[in-house]
Amino acid sequence: MSKVLIIGAGGVGSVVAHKCAQVPEVFSEICLGSRTLTRCENIQKSVKARTGCNIEIARVDADRVPETVALIRQFKPKLVINVALPYQDLHLMDACLETGVDYLDTANYEPPDEAKFCYQWQWDYQERFRKKGLMALLGSGFDPGVTNVFCAHAAKHHFDEIYYVDILDANAGDHGHPFATNFNPEINIREVTARGKYWENGAWVETEPLSVKQSYDFPVLGHKNAYLMYHEELESLAKNLKGLKRIRFWMTFSDNYLKHLEVLQNVGMTAIKPVLFEGREIVPLQFLKALLPDPASLGSRTKGKTCIGCEVEGLKNGKHRKMFIYNVCDHEECYREVGSQAISYTTGVPAMIGAMLMLTGKWRGEGVFNMEELDPDPFMEKLNIHGLPWLEKVMS
Repeated sequence: MSKVLIIGAGGVGSVVAHKCAQVPEVFSEICLGSRTLTRCENIQKSVKARTGCNIEIARVDADRVPETVALIRQFKPKLVINVALPYQDLHLMDACLETGVDYLDTANYEPPDEAKFCYQWQWDYQERFRKKGLMALLGSGFDPGVTNVFCAHAAKHHFDEIYYVDILDANAGDHGHPFATNFNPEINIREVTARGKYWENGAWVETEPLSVKQSYDFPVLGHKNAYLMYHEELESLAKNLKGLKRIRFWMTFSDNYLKHLEVLQNVGMTAIKPVLFEGREIVPLQFLKALLPDPASLGSRTKGKTCIGCEVEGLKNGKHRKMFIYNVCDHEECYREVGSQAISYTTGVPAMIGAMLMLTGKWRGEGVFNMEELDPDPFMEKLNIHGLPWLEKVMS
């Protein structure tokens, strides 16, 4: 039984708190910290009502390392689960190093003033965590996270050699708003408007944003237009999947979403450089974020399903094999269980599972790890138990 400190009280933080509370034999005490205490209070009440578990809450600014250090020393957790903003990853890793506590996150570091996410900043912490005897687990969400584990599972059980991987993320949910994002609007829009990139034959190939698309027949959802994007798990999987020839990431968007996004880009509302407005500097994208619906509020409105998986192609026993490993998640079922829509759920559940495996010793190591570097079997087992059952479809 272990204490865990969750930093971040958005949609994902809420799911993580609820799911940890469902496993008291592992998470004996839970503290939820955020800059906005009212968010913590609302989640605290929901967790109590749904699970009967009392969790602690605290106000903390994750940008300020001394504040996080003070909270860690006061609460004394064995693990910090970071579901705050990617901008804060390095600050929280520094706090964990200073206090001798393990670390877990769901998204890699991104500097606030540049739309560029990259694992190298966090990989550079390898020796510091190793020398302290601590473990940092990176990207324990769905994509990245579960998708990395799906690839490791395929490599361990279904393929002798993997040549091609396509990661496909489809959300067929409908929240009824003219335009809204399913997770933090600032992070979502920065990601979607960035140049596409994929890895092929040992090199990175760049494309214009959302310029490459395909129609893919998703289980349950049917045919959807999927657009090629750069996504962080490509960086680690290209490094860790031996023999790989190509890996790409695809995400679906409705025509309505893309049209709104195009207009917002054309008028400058997605810009991240400050502009002067009535004597003060504002960042247009941050102002837009304040106008858009809070993703945490979408749960009660969203209907439909998601489908996220990995299409893997290679050789087994000298013969060609192609298969799709995936999960289908229902927005309304997620809301009934934890009060959140499926996008938050599919990120929060894997964060809880990764934390569980670290705390119970199933996943242990010294240093910084991506998900595919660890044994996939216990994680795949827990997905089936804790709300994200997976399926396999042999395609050839």
